[in-house]
Amino acid sequence: MSSTQEKSWRAGRFWWDCSQPDNSAHPLRAVIFDLDALSDLDVDGHRVVFNAAFAAHGLPINWGVTRYQQLLALHDERQRVAAELRKRCVGPECDVLTELLADEICMTKDLMFDEMILDAGLAPRPGLEDLVNDAFLAGLPVGVVANGRRRWAEPLVRQLVGDGLVETVVTTDDVSAPGAELYRQALAELGVAGHDALAMAGSAA
Repeated sequence: MSSTQEKSWRAGRFWWDCSQPDNSAHPLRAVIFDLDALSDLDVDGHRVVFNAAFAAHGLPINWGVTRYQQLLALHDERQRVAAELRKRCVGPECDVLTELLADEICMTKDLMFDEMILDAGLAPRPGLEDLVNDAFLAGLPVGVVANGRRRWAEPLVRQLVGDGLVETVVTTDDVSAPGAELYRQALAELGVAGHDALAMAGSAA
């Protein structure tokens, strides 16, 4: 018997009863999703709109799922487009002009995104509806943070989850900077401290 075990035994307690964590210290009071946790926004959303932008510029490029997933290793959309243009030798030979063409395609994609994303046929991730319903029935408020504008993010959340199940949607219209600020704002609107909330994120960030 170790000295620690012996001391616990002499105090009238067995050693395995010592130092048990208090799991009730911070009960779960809210669940916060990012938009990528609700649906595969990259593959089923951004990819589709990029293909429309390529077509709008008269380019014979159509990203399939496998190719787009490869390109996600590049964290910047502009880098993905430029890499594709170079790979296919599409556009001017001058690298500077290729970069400018990539900028134009990305701007076109951004303009088209707001109009197209709600009609892109995005599907909720498997199990999402059951999870949100369970949280709602358990009295746990659900929040969603979106790295995008409210005009399309809020109706997309309703489309994926349903009406009346999400208590707050925080978008880039609500904060001065994206990222962690979105979650801080959601916690503030739900009236919950960070250690009492569970965040579920589908994005690398």
